[in-house]
Amino acid sequence: MHTLPKFHGVAPALITPMQSDRTIDWKALGNLVQYVTTGGVDYLVVQGTTGESVTTSADEKKKIIATVQEANAKNLPIVYGLGGNHTESLIAQIKQTSFDGIDAILSVCPYYNKPSARGVIQHYRAVADASPVPVILYNIPGRTGINLSPETILTLAEHPNIIGVKEASCIIEQCMEIAAHKPADFLLISGDDVQAVPIISIGGVGVMSVIANAFPHQFSQMIHAALAGDFAEARKSLGSFLAIDPYLYEEGNPVGVKKILALKGMIQAQVRMPLAEASEELGVKLNRIIQQENLSN
Repeated sequence: MHTLPKFHGVAPALITPMQSDRTIDWKALGNLVQYVTTGGVDYLVVQGTTGESVTTSADEKKKIIATVQEANAKNLPIVYGLGGNHTESLIAQIKQTSFDGIDAILSVCPYYNKPSARGVIQHYRAVADASPVPVILYNIPGRTGINLSPETILTLAEHPNIIGVKEASCIIEQCMEIAAHKPADFLLISGDDVQAVPIISIGGVGVMSVIANAFPHQFSQMIHAALAGDFAEARKSLGSFLAIDPYLYEEGNPVGVKKILALKGMIQAQVRMPLAEASEELGVKLNRIIQQENLSN
């Protein structure tokens, strides 16, 4: 049984495996869930950015969550990606969603519209009021065009149904400010694999991870060591993940991690347009680093 509290530790942001014709490979998805759960991860994120959520249909999403739940033999908690930049539409989507077996939602900061802090706060309060499960904020300014400031995050932390933030701003000072002033039970979760250990050192509780799809055992060992306060042990693995990390995003996410899983013979490297499958050159780089850094599983 898991000793960590809910939503602490490692959660792979699950990829969505696809066939060569870009239809979903349901068998591979089930196998992936079994692979990461036996690899020692603590919970699962379904239909986040890494799951190509913006290009999966409503019917596919229902089948994705059902497939994950069926393969989740360890009954790990599940966080489901539900976000958008049209608040009323998102609330309607929440009302139409079955939350059986879903423990929380991960809701991205509204993108493209570029709302003010006041607008962002109104959006998230409306979402949290409508959601029957807890809400985790998702701050990723590189995709949304705006940064959730520490002040905005701390204001939203006062809402009883907003329990944490996935912080992918990669601004460590911002994470420090959140950690210093947040309520004791508000979860600071790293949204960046290589910043996870530093963020844990200042009060973070873990990471929603891309690389844990491919190397769940080694990555979970590193994060669990950091959470236990053994940063010397965590640093032993951090260098390897630091070496491979840039190549995961060189041609867009989840292009890189899908290529790694394809190199391991677990899936095809296919992604949905407008993303393009990993180039041969990227595959060579990834394979070389995996060998050099002795990354296995």
